[in-house]
Amino acid sequence: MESGPPANDLCSVCHGNFHIPCQANCSHWFCGNCIVLVWQHGSGVQPCKCPLCRRPITLLVPNDDSLRQRDDPEVAQILSKIHTYNRFFGGNPTGLLQRIQDLPFLLRRLLREFSDPRRSLPLVIRARVYVAMIISAIYVFSPIDIIPEGILGIVGLLDDLLIVLIFFLHVAALYRSVLYLRHGGS
Repeated sequence: MESGPPANDLCSVCHGNFHIPCQANCSHWFCGNCIVLVWQHGSGVQPCKCPLCRRPITLLVPNDDSLRQRDDPEVAQILSKIHTYNRFFGGNPTGLLQRIQDLPFLLRRLLREFSDPRRSLPLVIRARVYVAMIISAIYVFSPIDIIPEGILGIVGLLDDLLIVLIFFLHVAALYRSVLYLRHGGS
């Protein structure tokens, strides 16, 4: 699985090739400097909005190649600004709609992290993901339900769907906290 922007894509701010690419929580890619300039051009006390989809950007994740180049002073300066941005906006609580919109971004990155042996998730986070998955699977496949399918038919599946949604939201929140600590948290 690729950890960088699509091969033939361009930054939507400068319309050039990506320089120090960063992925926003809406899954769009930008040059690190470009998205920081978008933020600095607007209100410095609010997260900037994605130039493509207009969703608030609450987390910027630099790609792995950029992180390996942090010895370069220019790269270090931009990564420092991204770190500051994430420190300001990455730890703020978000609403349910924002969390649901962030699910594809976070779950895709988490799956990539699980499948790549070079990446390391903290053991506690990995264990919590597995425990939540096992408990959710037990509930979904067990014959005991809050809303039984046998009596209410298709409506009885709602509690199972709710449990699955809660599982995904919980796992995404765990992984978001890992990304926040890596790229801006303290």
